[in-house]
Amino acid sequence: MDTQVLIIGAGPTGLTLALDLSRRGVPFRIVDASSAPFAGSRGKGLQPRSMEVFHDLGVIEPVLASGRFHMTMRAYNGREVLREWDVHEGRHPTTDRPYASTMLIPQFRVEQILREALPQPVEYGTALTSFSQDDDGVTAVIGSETVRAKYLVGCDGGKSFVRKRLGVQFVGETREDLRMLVGDVRVSGLDREHWHSWGGSPDRWLALCPLPGTDLFQFQAAGDGEPSLELYQRIVRERTGVDDVVLHDATWMSLYRTNIRMADRFRTGRVFLAGDAAHVHSPAGAQGMNTGIQDAYNLGWKVAMETLLDTYESERKPVAEWLLGLTTKIMTSGDPFAKRDDETLQLSLSYRTSDGPGLQPGDRMPDGETEQGRIFDLLRGPDFVTLDFPDGPVLVRPDGYVAAIGRSAIDAYFGAHPVTQLHHRRVAVRTAA
Repeated sequence: MDTQVLIIGAGPTGLTLALDLSRRGVPFRIVDASSAPFAGSRGKGLQPRSMEVFHDLGVIEPVLASGRFHMTMRAYNGREVLREWDVHEGRHPTTDRPYASTMLIPQFRVEQILREALPQPVEYGTALTSFSQDDDGVTAVIGSETVRAKYLVGCDGGKSFVRKRLGVQFVGETREDLRMLVGDVRVSGLDREHWHSWGGSPDRWLALCPLPGTDLFQFQAAGDGEPSLELYQRIVRERTGVDDVVLHDATWMSLYRTNIRMADRFRTGRVFLAGDAAHVHSPAGAQGMNTGIQDAYNLGWKVAMETLLDTYESERKPVAEWLLGLTTKIMTSGDPFAKRDDETLQLSLSYRTSDGPGLQPGDRMPDGETEQGRIFDLLRGPDFVTLDFPDGPVLVRPDGYVAAIGRSAIDAYFGAHPVTQLHHRRVAVRTAA
């Protein structure tokens, strides 16, 4: 084998997978057909669960330094401020939820942080042109090179070559009635302390959101047409009714067509699909980048240990189905910036296989203070961890979800999946007084 895992696509999904594999010492290559990193913001909302992932992967500090919490929304009629509100009002860090609300951070900055944490560079300008698989691995042609890998993971976006080559169906619909012009622009005439919006009806909607750590605003507007600075400026003048909000230049512009689709399977043999290659949806609710990050986080330890590979699809596909329903509901609600429910934070997502009160296998392990330190710090790393609490042990998976509770259940888990015990440590824990 030339490598263990060949990752196709270097967006947030592929980069998260690469970083998780690198800390495990698993050989990988990550390639991207583009000649350079994507420069547009695309996604700009990082959910608390993704911040917990980045805490574990050791990159949370630069992420927090690059973003902003609790930006106030401001709705206008011309110059008149109609109302101001915080989508995440009342949400503040707690002991078990150290990251309590969505953070604004442009996707290109998230990708930059992940790239800088990798021990090897992304291979840009290297397109996957064909692949085949057998019982032992995958043979892929990338650029002018033929590569042999144990596994291939398609993180190559909504138009995924990997998905199409596999013949996997992308089931769903394209909402031609839901189109949006987007871009990253420089603006004068607006402060950077508010997320500014206009429009009394869905077809007149316009928003300009400051992108933290930059001098850019993300432009979003209901509409159609060939993106251009002239078109965007005309929309601003028509929908704001003011002349002093001026767009000076754009670093990225695009026409977004709402696709609501999901792959009918996430795995075919030794080839997996993750992120937008597996599911695409409305951008409402800031879920897409985050769901891809967590696809990668779920898959990384499984391909590294070569165990429980079938559970990737059985765990992540229901999440994708939920995601498509949630984002569509928000997009069609008529108020995409309404106060958010807890479900958008992705902290309550679970891989439970049975119901019951309290903490159960499949649940996210909450943070907490102990005499030994924060639980998240005790869990940080690539291993399964048994937290030996005074009232009984809890086995936590490398992705922070509970695997088993109680000694007999833990022994049974290791018996069913023996390789996991080779990547295991125990920590005696006493809750802080």
